[in-house]
Amino acid sequence: MTDRNEIFSGTKQVDDKLKIKKDSLNDYLKKLMGNNIQIREITQFKGGQSNPTYLVETNINNFVLRRKPPGKLLKSAHAVDRECRVMTALHDTDVPVPKTFGYCDDETVIGTPFFVMDHVIGNIYWELLLPGCDPNQRREIYLSMNDTIAKLHNVDFNKVNLADYGKHENYMGRQIHRWTKQYKDSETQRIPEINELIEWLPKNIPSDQETSIVHGDFRLDNMIFDPVTHEVRAILDWELSTLGNPIADFTYHMMSWRLPAGAKGLGMMGSDLKSLNIPSESEYAELYYKKTGREKIDNWDFYMAYNIFRLAGIAQGIVGRVRDGTASSSEAKNYEAFVPILGKLGWSIVEGIK
Repeated sequence: MTDRNEIFSGTKQVDDKLKIKKDSLNDYLKKLMGNNIQIREITQFKGGQSNPTYLVETNINNFVLRRKPPGKLLKSAHAVDRECRVMTALHDTDVPVPKTFGYCDDETVIGTPFFVMDHVIGNIYWELLLPGCDPNQRREIYLSMNDTIAKLHNVDFNKVNLADYGKHENYMGRQIHRWTKQYKDSETQRIPEINELIEWLPKNIPSDQETSIVHGDFRLDNMIFDPVTHEVRAILDWELSTLGNPIADFTYHMMSWRLPAGAKGLGMMGSDLKSLNIPSESEYAELYYKKTGREKIDNWDFYMAYNIFRLAGIAQGIVGRVRDGTASSSEAKNYEAFVPILGKLGWSIVEGIK
């Protein structure tokens, strides 16, 4: 079994194709934080498939730099400017996010646009079943995650100046179109079930739609947890965030209960959640309902099928970046075999609806 913690935790030397100009970055930081700042070391975080992320150690403090990768890119992907904007807007709410310090679109500094944020100290967990934690810790971690996504969806986006962060109409239709396009632009093999989903999903969008800030990739390993209280200290990786359907966002998060254990660290179906003290799918959903003023979620299976298709689009995008030589993770090449599994799973859910 792959040890995701070993693969993704911590930092490493910066990959040759992702190196940045230390002196040029230092000049930028001086303008941002004062002339006394001096970079001591730059390393690259192992985790992350999309936007390369660096630990910048200085004589004043440690910072995190997140950049758009170099090379040929899909048009709407790698929007580090949007990541910076949403985190900046949420910083004064009860949603835990790193403090941002500045966004730079001057490509002469390090070669691509980037932003700088606070380095939040805490634990990142790469295994959904939390093998290094005791039963009480596991429950506290999952309850805090549940509380955090409810807080996000309860934010009034108008009050935090994000009313124009995304279109308010036809979110599901636009998302299905977007992930269909990403999938086709990155396609490396023909998968019949994916093509069936591409045909079925836009014809079966539920009519009841609502709008909130959505993260787009809300999952355990995109959060930093307090080592003592086990509460979420920061949500990371906002690249896919927008204004959209909170139910689509929440059911994406809840795919973990439907995907088989060991599925790229994204699933835990078949595991004994009760003995591990991890909430069941129904308990976890009920907790979210209460915190967001709901009684239930209609069209659950549609959203599950959509999100599995969407995950296939994300995974295929990673495969495409391997093909194009722009992937930032050594694990990215392993995603090609995962896409057909997702296609079969997504289409099996649709066949259960019919």
